Amino acid sequence: MALVLVGHGSTENPDSSAPTFEHADEIRGRGIFREVACAFWKEEPSLREVYRMLDSREIYVVPNFISEGYFTREVIPRELRLAGGEVSEVDGKRVYYCDPVGIHPSMTRLILHRAGEVAPAVAPEDTSLIIVGHGTKLNAKSTEAIKAQVGLIEEGGYGFAEVLDAYMEEAPFIAKWDELAASPNVVVVPFFIADGLHSYQDIPVMLGIEREITAAASEREIFRENPYRLRGRTLFYSSAVGTDSLMPEVILDQVKAFDAAQLSAAATN
Repeated sequence: MALVLVGHGSTENPDSSAPTFEHADEIRGRGIFREVACAFWKEEPSLREVYRMLDSREIYVVPNFISEGYFTREVIPRELRLAGGEVSEVDGKRVYYCDPVGIHPSMTRLILHRAGEVAPAVAPEDTSLIIVGHGTKLNAKSTEAIKAQVGLIEEGGYGFAEVLDAYMEEAPFIAKWDELAASPNVVVVPFFIADGLHSYQDIPVMLGIEREITAAASEREIFRENPYRLRGRTLFYSSAVGTDSLMPEVILDQVKAFDAAQLSAAATN
């Protein structure tokens, strides 16, 4: 049995695919699957090489994406020649297509882990937690995962004064973080898979941490410079949630969720 992690990849940023490879290495070392591989849309190995890379007859495919959308619903199924459902037969192999990692409820513990790492000594009751994503009017699904996490953290009783969602390209805009948040301490956690162009280079400018777009994450250490005193607040900015060391657990949770859903459907039928 094999596991394939599918990432977007990038021809512009060297850090885009790094977390996907790292999480695959961690899962491979646990010996749960006979084979663990990565494939990308914008990098090698490409999605069209997946079946040639693997000997296993059963393959779990987990999109290492934050939300459902064009890539998880159209690009990946097309490139992997999936039949349109959760289970497909391709080149004599049975392919199980799981949901993207970002929509699993267990992403909550990664957000909290990130917030605790960058602001370990601040009182939650004096702190606003902002989960920031890309946002786009072209895809209503792009904000659903973040809004779901806001609800889960609010309901979970973690003690934050407020939990907010904000976006790069639609309201509420992260550039207005000081207007959105009411607390003296503000913790911003980027809901992205990697410390790529957006979380490391674009958002810091929007927050006011940087004046202009800087080098890639692998070349600098912006996340180790917390806290920042900006606009009369104490601001803490974490690295992308998808780079967290707990991410392999979420990937495996999506595999378990897939199996559970299949068993439930079989029992119903």
